[in-house]
Amino acid sequence: MAYQVILIESNTEVLNEILTPLKRSPDFTVAATYTSAHSAIGQAGMFQPNLFFMDVEDDEELDLLPAFADIFPGAYILGMMSVWDANRAYRSLRGGATGCILKPFTAQDVLKSLQLFTARGAHRAGRIVSFFSAKGRAGRTTLAAILALLIAKKTGEKVALVDADLQFGDLPIFFDATPKRSIIDASQDIKLLTPLTFEPYFYPITSQVSLLSSPDKPEYAELVTPSSLVDVVRMTENLFRFVLVDLPAGFNPLAINICRLSNLVYVTTMINTGFEVRHVKKVMEMFASQATPEREIRTVFTRVNPFTEEERHKIELELGYPVDDMIPNEYKMISIANSGRLSHGLPEDTLLMRSISKMADHIIAGGK
Repeated sequence: MAYQVILIESNTEVLNEILTPLKRSPDFTVAATYTSAHSAIGQAGMFQPNLFFMDVEDDEELDLLPAFADIFPGAYILGMMSVWDANRAYRSLRGGATGCILKPFTAQDVLKSLQLFTARGAHRAGRIVSFFSAKGRAGRTTLAAILALLIAKKTGEKVALVDADLQFGDLPIFFDATPKRSIIDASQDIKLLTPLTFEPYFYPITSQVSLLSSPDKPEYAELVTPSSLVDVVRMTENLFRFVLVDLPAGFNPLAINICRLSNLVYVTTMINTGFEVRHVKKVMEMFASQATPEREIRTVFTRVNPFTEEERHKIELELGYPVDDMIPNEYKMISIANSGRLSHGLPEDTLLMRSISKMADHIIAGGK
């Protein structure tokens, strides 16, 4: 594909440094350069551009990015930075950018970035979904794994599974995966990474679903700080449209920080002894005290038996909050998950899968 390029950069020295590799490449034709976004938005149309480079470190250009996306809906927009800034990358995606790239860059860097960002899915901010439980054995890992596969199948967009249960993460077992890198490596390196260099840290489960694995030794968990995990998840959002994070059980700094970052938090518990409803009530009270318009909190009860509306009403009366989702008890599905065959095909026409499919639809609808 030949790219008709508009480049917006106020620094002349930097502009020339960026122009040189683009002019030397047969894949790019630099139609025009501008020192201000206001000038470009009024004049660029005559060149019929299909690729913009915008300096998103410049507040004016960042603020005008949504207008460019509206006026040139078929064009790619790459936000340029000299140092990676997660907040500006997030604002760029929300504004309609295809993605962000560090300057200076080569023509090959641009081509690889466009390929990576196009495969990601729609040009908008990702949707971060976290799975929280007060205690272990809540079914959250099985739920996250199945949802990742369903969302990818329904949307055709890229989905990341982040195994943030640093001491006892099981997601690699679910897919019979042996990743060479883990979330430990990513958190240690994240300050030096860009989306291009971060992508190899993920293990491909399918063509659309990838895993950032937990470490293979529990003692490595202490190497991950809450702030580094936030940075990892924020950069993951630049590579994947949907980011599903399996959290460690209980309120701890890691879980709290990721829940604050999330667009949607599933408070997950497995009906077993009867005490679980009390635990969820405490969790919901905690989240209610920190409610924000940007974050949705939903309850999901797994292994519900009997799986009836009467049972839902009974739980809601004790809980004092809506039961947003219920998952029935199906040992066959649990057996498939525990055997490592989860990505080899899901039995779709079961009550369990239909219930989780509705959850996938809700996640997808919130990302539009």
